[in-house]
Amino acid sequence: MGDGWGDIRDIPEAQLDDALDLSYLAFHLNPGDKRRNNHRELLRRCARIGAYDSELLAGLAAAHPLTLSIPGGQLPCAALDFVSVAPTHRRRGVLTSMMAELWRRCGTDGQPLSCLWASESAIYGRFGYAPASEVYRIEIDSARPLALRITPDRRPLRLIDPADAPDVLGPLFDASLAHRAGRFTRDAAWWRKQVLDLDGARESDGPNSSGAPRVVVLGAPGEAPAGYALYRANGPGETSPGTVTVDELEAESAPAAAALWSYLASIDLTTTVRVQARPADDPLLHFAADRDQVQVTRQEIGLWVRLVDVRAALTARSWAAPVDLVLDLRDTTLPANAGRFRLTAGGDGAEPGAIWAAGGTATWTRTDEEADISLDVRELGACYLGGTRLRHLVQAGLVTEHTPGAVRRLDAALETEWLPFTAENY
Repeated sequence: MGDGWGDIRDIPEAQLDDALDLSYLAFHLNPGDKRRNNHRELLRRCARIGAYDSELLAGLAAAHPLTLSIPGGQLPCAALDFVSVAPTHRRRGVLTSMMAELWRRCGTDGQPLSCLWASESAIYGRFGYAPASEVYRIEIDSARPLALRITPDRRPLRLIDPADAPDVLGPLFDASLAHRAGRFTRDAAWWRKQVLDLDGARESDGPNSSGAPRVVVLGAPGEAPAGYALYRANGPGETSPGTVTVDELEAESAPAAAALWSYLASIDLTTTVRVQARPADDPLLHFAADRDQVQVTRQEIGLWVRLVDVRAALTARSWAAPVDLVLDLRDTTLPANAGRFRLTAGGDGAEPGAIWAAGGTATWTRTDEEADISLDVRELGACYLGGTRLRHLVQAGLVTEHTPGAVRRLDAALETEWLPFTAENY
C-alpha cells in the first residue's frame, strides 16, 4: 500500500460543513445554499472517512451504502463520493490510507463491491477500479418529425405530477434492474432528491436554466405504465433554440420507447432533444430511420467498479454458460484476492445461453494448478457486469491466455443479454 497517513477516523456530523468546504476547495466549487444543503444531506447518509492533521481535516472519502444490480441479482456496494485531499497535503499517503480504511469497512459491512464516477480517471486504476460500463450522449434533431423504422405503441401518453412519480414509475424502474446491471435500487427519498430533484437543489438559475422536471407516462390511468420519460424543456431564446433535455427514459419494449421518443421530439417551440445518458446498446440507435437525425455526440465511462471481495462478487452473479477455468489473479492493494483460483460456474444443468437465469452455483477456490488465464483484478472488474469483453483486453495486452480458447469460454459465461447501464450520478 505504500506510505500511509496515520490519523484516519470518522468525520462526525458536527464537521459536515468542514468536510464540504474541503470538497469544494478540492473541486473548485462554490455552490449556492440549495445545492450545499443537498450535499450536506447526502454526506449525512454516507460513511465518512477523514484524514486528520491534528484537528485539521486534510482528507475526505465518503461512501454511499447503495445496492447495485449485477447479472442475475443485486449486491451491496460502497459508492465512493466526495473524495478530496487538501492541496497542502497531496502526495503524502492521505488517499492511500483512506482507501485502506474503505476496504476494511467494506469487509465489516458486507459490501463485496465498490464503485465511483472518476473526475480524474488516472487516479483510481491503481486502487483496482476499472471502467465497467459506458454511456452515450445523444442528440436528436427535432426540427422535423422523428423518422422511425417501427410503429410506436398506440397507448395514450399522459403527463403526471412529478410528486406522484415514485409510486407510478417505481415498479417499472425496479423491473429494469432484473435485465440491466449497473443500476442502483431507489427508495422514495432517492427518487425525490436525486432523480426528480423535487426540491430544486440542482436547478440552475438564469437563461440556461434547465427548467422544472416533467414526467410523461405511456399508458392509461390505472394501468401499469409501459414506459416513462423524465425531461425538462426550454423555449427558444434570443440566441438559443428550444431544447428538450432528457434525464431518464424507461420502456418495456421498443414500440413503447418509440412512442416516448416521438413525443419528446414533437414538443412545441423546441428543435433539439439532448439526452444526458443512454446505454451503448440503446434500441433507439437501431430503430431510428435517419442516423443523421439521431446522433451520438459523446461516449464516456458510465461507472467504475472495484471487486473488493472477489469470491463473494463472482459467486453472487449468474452465468450465461458453464465455465471451469483456473485464473491467476493479481491484486496489489487487496492481497487476499490474489493468487490462483479455480472458477466453476453454470454447471448444474442450466440451459446454454440462459442469460440472466440462475446458471448454477459458482465456486471460487484456491488451487496450485496451472493457470488458464492471468489477469489483474482491474480487468476482472471491467468484465464483471458484462460491459467489457475479456478478449478485447487480451488484444490490448492486459490479459494473458495460457490455454487456447479459455478467454472465449469465460467471455461466453460472463455475457449478458443487455449491456450494463448507469445513468444517474449520485
